[in-house]
Amino acid sequence: MEFPLERAHLPSTGSALFETVAALDAADPLARYRERFFLPDGITYLDGNSLGALPRATPARVQAVMQEEWGTGLIRSWNSADWIGAPQRVGGKIARIVGAQPHEVVVADSTSVNLSKLIMAVLAAAPHRTTVLSEPGNFPTDLYMVETALATVGGGRRLQLAEREQLVQQITDDTALVLLTHVHYKTADVYDMQALTAAAHAKGALVLWDLSHSVGAVPLALNTCNADLAVGCGYKFLNGGPGAPAFLFVAERHHQTLVSPLGGWMGHARPFAFVDAYEPAPGIARFLCGTPPILSLAALESGVDIHLEVDMQVVSRKAQALAALFMELVSARCGAYGVSLVGPPSGAPRGSHVSFRHPEGYAIMQALIARGVIGDFRAPDIMRFGLTPLYLRFADVVQAVNTLEDVLRTESWRASEFQVRQAVT
Repeated sequence: MEFPLERAHLPSTGSALFETVAALDAADPLARYRERFFLPDGITYLDGNSLGALPRATPARVQAVMQEEWGTGLIRSWNSADWIGAPQRVGGKIARIVGAQPHEVVVADSTSVNLSKLIMAVLAAAPHRTTVLSEPGNFPTDLYMVETALATVGGGRRLQLAEREQLVQQITDDTALVLLTHVHYKTADVYDMQALTAAAHAKGALVLWDLSHSVGAVPLALNTCNADLAVGCGYKFLNGGPGAPAFLFVAERHHQTLVSPLGGWMGHARPFAFVDAYEPAPGIARFLCGTPPILSLAALESGVDIHLEVDMQVVSRKAQALAALFMELVSARCGAYGVSLVGPPSGAPRGSHVSFRHPEGYAIMQALIARGVIGDFRAPDIMRFGLTPLYLRFADVVQAVNTLEDVLRTESWRASEFQVRQAVT
């Protein structure tokens, strides 16, 4: 299914625009999935890239785990309901979405903790290499985890930052690890995973990909790209709920050489032998640590199951079409108010969100939220709009741009209540 948008002839207002988006929504092969999510009336939700909407199946699934498995099964459910196997079971499902083997992905901890585990594992395995390479403006937790890992390891190890245009040239025989976010959290720029991984391997370095804004949003093929390591978030496009556990991927070829620095009992080869000495489990299980959060895993699995029903190529094509419509309308109707696009232009590879810059971006976003158009703000001046193809309609994009234009035209964002910075932006 294609989503044609003839940019040269796209009307920016009026009945012709309405007819265009109505036709796109009527022909959308993903339209039926909108009913699979709770979406409040009067809300245009453009923040699924930060917190996915609630799948309708999730409350019943979590309730069943609480009442039946926990309430009736009690501790027996570790075996009878296979709670103990949940991290691998859900990880195996995510593996199908990211293009990996089931035994290469496990659900565990948070994205930050998983980053730390994999960074430390690589540094321990490559003591003769002193550099971790990343880019300025990478997601902060990625850089923070490198900094703390390097401070812990010591020995002259260092973090090197290079702009993405120069990054490949900065990979040397001294590079232990290249750490990058596949889809940039602000701009939606996308790295060529296969090409960059090959460039790192040519110098003997490994690559750790942060897939938090990729999984469930763009097609992924970790094994085809010969990827080494990856982490990803469960609460964005996978719709696992606030604070949902994350996942990590370790290519099978690294299972025997990389060891988690957090030797928790769930990562032990024989956790219920209760021996004193730590022995890493074989395979991906060695990257587990503490007891898995069963209720959160149940919610995450419910969201993941929806993605297993869809073709990610179709999801990606719809995301590109939503972005093209959004960018075209904002350019035509909001450019005069100082709004400018951040990130790839229309037609270029991008993730599933669109960002615009404005000096008063925070206040404008608060005014939009007050009127039911929910996006988010990323300092210093970026308004970010998530385009989640499973439940977003082309008509929603038009509604969002209509509201944005009105907020800018009337300068309603100048109201005092929109000037106060909240704790979460």
